[in-house]
Amino acid sequence: MDYSIKIGGEAGQGIQTIGDTLAKVFARSGYHVFSHQDYESRVRGGHNFYQVRFSDSVISASRDSIDILIAFDQESITRYEKELSGNGHVIYDPSSLKTRFEGPHFLDVPFSDLALEHGGSKIMANTVSIGAVMGMLGMELNILSDLIRETFIAKGEEVVKANLNALRSGHLFSVEHCERCSFTVTRSSEAKLLISGTEAIALGALASGCRFYCAYPMTPSTGIMNYIAGKEKEYGVVVEQAEDEISAINMALGASFGGARSMTGTSGGGFALMVEGLSLAGMTETPVVIALGQRPGPATGLPTRTEQGDLQFALYTAHGEFPRVLFAPGTPEQAFYLTNKAFDLAEKYQVPAIVLFDQYLADTCWTYDGLDTGKLVYQDYRVRGEELKGLAAYKRYAYTDNGVSPLGIPGDSKHLIVADSDEHDEEGHIIEDAATRNAMIEKRLIKKLPLIRKEISGPLYHGGPDPEHIIVGWGSTYGVMREAVAALSTQYSIGMLHFSELSPFPSAEAFDYPGLLRKAKNTLCIENNATGQFARLLRAETGFECSGLLSRYDGRPFTLETLTGEIRAKLG
Repeated sequence: MDYSIKIGGEAGQGIQTIGDTLAKVFARSGYHVFSHQDYESRVRGGHNFYQVRFSDSVISASRDSIDILIAFDQESITRYEKELSGNGHVIYDPSSLKTRFEGPHFLDVPFSDLALEHGGSKIMANTVSIGAVMGMLGMELNILSDLIRETFIAKGEEVVKANLNALRSGHLFSVEHCERCSFTVTRSSEAKLLISGTEAIALGALASGCRFYCAYPMTPSTGIMNYIAGKEKEYGVVVEQAEDEISAINMALGASFGGARSMTGTSGGGFALMVEGLSLAGMTETPVVIALGQRPGPATGLPTRTEQGDLQFALYTAHGEFPRVLFAPGTPEQAFYLTNKAFDLAEKYQVPAIVLFDQYLADTCWTYDGLDTGKLVYQDYRVRGEELKGLAAYKRYAYTDNGVSPLGIPGDSKHLIVADSDEHDEEGHIIEDAATRNAMIEKRLIKKLPLIRKEISGPLYHGGPDPEHIIVGWGSTYGVMREAVAALSTQYSIGMLHFSELSPFPSAEAFDYPGLLRKAKNTLCIENNATGQFARLLRAETGFECSGLLSRYDGRPFTLETLTGEIRAKLG
């Protein structure tokens, strides 16, 4: 069983609400769910869609073929009718679209009339459409009814009752009128966790002890701030909306200097403003975590679409030389654990850490049986309280064997704690001499970097031993690459390498991935950018050059059929 449902229409028609609701119902029913969205950068109008795929087996990408299309405008039918599967159906409201479509795959459902008759208001037309889909699939309404109650109970029992009546009317209508509906939805039981990329990053931050989050709203990072803000009281975290990204990173650095684990988030345009603050973190050795959400650029580009165009920017921006950690999760599960690792390494080595994601990962929702919090790492590396008071003397930038100096908390003892953006001595005071400059570079860069590199995990490999063909990717391409390898494995000897920990670049001591690549007949790098930024990074770090590049840079992600088709074309 593997079905896809697409909801199409204009912004403001409740498309996301319908998609979110269906995804939650399927997840609570125990099915594996994957969803993604495509929307324009406007509050109302324009054409958007939300696609939900659910299955009785693990899934991690969207497909081109759809089984049910809920069309709230004519453009949805024009665009997506050709994507219907052999048993696919389109449901729409003829009165709303002011036209009627002929064909066995069209099901006319009077969303507005049923909502008015059974719910008392046309505003419940979306509830009717959800009920109609459940009826087409032959699914009961128990779980969905509970979800409706949870959603509307704050508005009163009458609103709950009206929505339940509207829901049942849509369900009954499709059961009685969809004679060609022959979907087979197998029974499941155990509810699954449904989580998006932004929720996973935010949850990973909270689980890592983040106590201060500051940002200026910018798609696609805003969801992180919204999620953490909703947990302020529960987790004792302070969330501040800054006037701009310069303020955001400097406030995060100030909070970190004061002893709180701190984070900020932005997109490429905002990160450009944060660059001076990034260098400040490098010089003052102040821990901070930055969530950097990629979208198509340059400048404002396509504000609500996806791209992997900021890799080189995140790796090399800022002035001067200092170590940084860069992670690029490929799934919400990876985002959860890598955000935790970013906090741990930032605090342990007193460096900035960047979690690089994109609009696609931010919006996609995945299901899991759960997230193992036992894998999380939390250790307070700061010198606090009695430990700080007990020191005979304190030097913020003391020379040490590993380059990591004691990180004290201002005002926590009699010791003076000084940080300076100019080059400084062990106590934090400005210097000009060459000898101290050399010693500080060796301390904060040359000594730390090899130790941080040892903490970096190598790429994940999926596929058979000694494959003839290997596809290589990073970040959000993980899910579609994995499904593509599974789909192509009956035709080809194929495997995949996925990189999610990128700076420092992983060594080959534990896993000789360069050797695996060199033995392959074909190596294709999969990227959502035009220039193959990761392929260049791989070549620079290992000397290995991929034999081909599969790029997509139109602001849309690869679907399973698109990627497998392009791989077949390359392999012949």
